[in-house]
Amino acid sequence: MLTKRVTVTVHASDPLSRAGVISHLQHQPTIEVIPERTNGAQNDPAVAVMLLDQIDELSTAELRRVVRGGEQRVVLVARELREPDLLAVVEYGVRAIIWRHQATEQRLLAAVHSAARGEGELPPDLISRLLVQVGRLRRATAAGAAAAGAVPVFGMAPREVDVLRLLAEGLDTRQISEKLAYSERTVKNILHALMTRLQLTNRAHAVAYALREGYI
Repeated sequence: MLTKRVTVTVHASDPLSRAGVISHLQHQPTIEVIPERTNGAQNDPAVAVMLLDQIDELSTAELRRVVRGGEQRVVLVARELREPDLLAVVEYGVRAIIWRHQATEQRLLAAVHSAARGEGELPPDLISRLLVQVGRLRRATAAGAAAAGAVPVFGMAPREVDVLRLLAEGLDTRQISEKLAYSERTVKNILHALMTRLQLTNRAHAVAYALREGYI
């Protein structure tokens, strides 16, 4: 449970949409909606909720402006995202994505709290699309490294990546152990060691980290 309120800034080109999000959040006891900070403001890091219809040059520039310096963790409420946009928004530091038509008050609140904890949250359909995109990128990178005779350097061991990839696909410990021919204890030990080393709070956080950093 959070011990203090999460400060939130709300960004939207449409004033009515911005007012709607603010009305959802401002009466929540764990949320403090604040005006957009000015340069040099000495506030605690905030969560930025951004409403975008689509990713274009203007919205990309706004997203970069909001995340500049890494101070704000972004929750993106999007009407649509094309596949090439997925990697872009993840690279910009977006922590959570909610489809606009699914942005209920409770989902928005949960996404803000997840972002405040440094965790990620994506709709299930986006996870599968993102995995395809990242997989293509990793295969291309690996092929280039192999052609150059280089060995890619990863912050995660290959078996950690294998476990997290299956975890992201929804498999439980027993199913992962069967897929990889490990014992269930080995799978648990791999996850425990990984989360301890990288200071990840739970399995969902580990998957979100791996997605964000491009390991899976």
